[in-house]
This record gives sequence, C-alpha cells and structure tokens, in this order.
Amino acid sequence: MKYPMLFGCLTAALAITAAAADDGRSNGQIKTVFVIALENNNWTQPDGAVTGNGQLQIFNNTAAPFINSLAKGTDAPVTINGRQVKISRQLAFATNYHNVLTRNDPNDAATLQGLNPHIHPSEPNYIWAEAGTNFGIFTDDDPFAIDTTELDIQNTQDNQLHLTRLLTAAGHSWRSYQEDIDLQTVNGTLVNTPRPRSQWTVPLTSFSGNFGSGTFNQFNGTPQFNYAAKHNPMVLFTDTNGGNDATTANPQRLNYAPLQQLFIDLAGNEVADYNWITPNQNNDMHTALNGGFMGLTGDAAQIRQGDNFLSIVVPQIMASRAYQDHGAIIIWTDEAEPDSADANPDDLHHALLEFVISPDAHPNVSGVPYASPVFFTHSSDLRTMQEIFHATRPLILGDAINVNDLSDLFAAGAIPQEDDNGHGNDQ
Repeated sequence: MKYPMLFGCLTAALAITAAAADDGRSNGQIKTVFVIALENNNWTQPDGAVTGNGQLQIFNNTAAPFINSLAKGTDAPVTINGRQVKISRQLAFATNYHNVLTRNDPNDAATLQGLNPHIHPSEPNYIWAEAGTNFGIFTDDDPFAIDTTELDIQNTQDNQLHLTRLLTAAGHSWRSYQEDIDLQTVNGTLVNTPRPRSQWTVPLTSFSGNFGSGTFNQFNGTPQFNYAAKHNPMVLFTDTNGGNDATTANPQRLNYAPLQQLFIDLAGNEVADYNWITPNQNNDMHTALNGGFMGLTGDAAQIRQGDNFLSIVVPQIMASRAYQDHGAIIIWTDEAEPDSADANPDDLHHALLEFVISPDAHPNVSGVPYASPVFFTHSSDLRTMQEIFHATRPLILGDAINVNDLSDLFAAGAIPQEDDNGHGNDQ
C-alpha cells in the first residue's frame, strides 16, 4: 500500500522558523491550548491485554509505538525548527484518569465498583467536556436529528453555560478543527481538498465514504473519510453552532475549520486561544480502516491508526510559535471500554489516556515523564480550561466544581488557580 502525502504536512511544519516568545502577558502561565480527542480505548485495564482480538489497552501495546515511547521516555529525538527534540521531556501524563460518572449529589464520588450512573456513548462525554454535564443526553445523534426513540427530542443544547460561550465572553477565541469537513466535490464525489474559507459551513451532519479516484487521506493513505458530529462538542450547542443552518450564512461557520487549515494557522501563528482537534473516526482510534492498517486489524489497527496520527500532528504543533510561547497539547480518550464480557468499564480499574505536552509541563522525574496518580476526569480538563482563560464567571461549570484541576500535570504556577466562586488567586 502506498501512503501519498503521509508526511508532506510534517515536512512543511518542521521547516517553520518559530522562536519562542513571551510578551509578558502570561507570567509563565499557559496561553494557548490544543486538545486532541481520541476514542474508545483504555490506557490501562484489569486484564492488561495488549494482543488478541478483544479490547486492548494502549499502555505497553506495540500497536502504539509513538505513545508508549513518549510515556516511557524512550522516544527518538525529532527535528523541530532545526533542533533535535525529545518530546517526552515536555510530557506528563495521568495514571488515574477515568470515565465520568454522574453524582447523585455534589458530595458523591466515583466508586471503585463504578456504581454511580455512567456516561456513554461518546457524545455525552463530549458534551460533558464542554459543559460539565451531559444534560440527560445518552445518544450519539447529530445535533438537529430527531431522536427516533423520543420524538421531537434533539441533542443540540440551548443552554449557554458551556466553555466556548464563556471563552467568548472572556475575550478569548476558539476554533474546532475537524477532519473531513468542508471538502470540495469533483465529478460528483468528495476529494481531500478543502473548499475556500468563503465556502466553509458549520458541520452539523455526520458522513462517511470514499474519496473520488486519486485522492487519499494524508495520515493513513487510504481514500476513506469519516466525520462524526458527535465528536465535535461545540457543534452540539445552539449558540456556538448558529442554529440548524448548514449554509455559508451561518454566523458561526468560521469557528469550524477543516483539519488542513490547522497547519496553515500554525505556520502563520493564527491559531485560536483554545483549539479543539478531532481526527476522523479512522484516525481517532474509533473505527478500523477497511483492509486494516500497517498489517493490523481490529482494535490493534484502530490504536495504530490513532498513534500514527499523533506521531505526525504533535511535532507540527510543537514547531509553532503558539506552542512554544506557553502552549499546551492535551490528548485524551473519551470513554472506557469493557475488556471482557462481564467487565464494568466504569470501575476505577479502567483508566483512560490523558497526556499533557507543554514547555510548562511537570518536569521529568529521574529522567522519565512524570506519571500523576491524582484522580482526574473530563471535568478536570474543563475546570482547567476555565482557569487558564479566566472564564470562571458566572461559575465553574457543572461537575467541574467538584474535581481536581490538571495542575499536577504542569509546572508550578502554569495553571492560574480559581476558587469555587470563580475568584483568581494567581497573583
């Protein structure tokens, strides 16, 4: 199998000449965030399986060579802006990051048995990452699709208490980079070339299939595309999706960009303050490519596809001025999966992947990345984003008020601290 364009973007990004800068606004605190959302795989699980046909964990899995080399500090240096860089020296990760469990009251905590009501499938977790609650949603429907089990119920939320709304109110920009959206059509079929910015729309509807002859995905070398709105949290809120309008008249359309635009924005130092990056369902570990990948099939192929995507995209982000000037890359998986027929994926023995890559990450310990034992969930990421961007007014959102932020994964002082009333004490 040929992989045309597979490393084209990487070569271009690593040619960027970007000097780290500090304009004095951050005082050593994080200024720009890139979230990369992956899917449906455990970082660790009770059976520890890394081979076979069932659910495989990512840690110690040879299907994830890039991820594991980072976690273990064995990664080979990559060339970024003419320098040899070991990414793992700017990495810290969590060993106790878990699926969200709802609380019967604010004092309840997740249990070792996972007895509290759990949040599945994917979409409720993405809504939670944006708002600290799933608003009672337990389906993967597109935003304005009518729920066939509950007629007239749609998954789009009118509630304005969610992260990107508060970011805008606090004067910060955000952008959702989605793979496979806003692509051109040639001879009646999609090709992997983005439409011009004037033709961008808000991606309200999921779609999948194969590109027209001669065009391929730049990360996996196949003609397959697979966009899922359920993995795009901002598009699930009316005030940030602009309503049920998939035309170029939608006022929110420029907040959603095809993934190819990320690399242009990185090179031009034009990324937003908060950048959400969703690979398509083949590159985010959700779905195995037809025909497998690099000789693998099933769950191993899914993991390898996501690992390969990260190995290309992470160095490109690190080459940017936005990253070097107090930026942070956060990589997570959305929900736990059962490793056997009778396993409860929501117990605290199934951990999810949570990586922080940043010049301001917690320093390595004894030459290897810091592995935090602190209990985290998606609510922890949400609270941290509110603190970084001083977007805690009028309140810390939903369950985020009950949890640890991600400060343990960063150097001291990198995350400004807010109390439960949204008052800062970072001065």
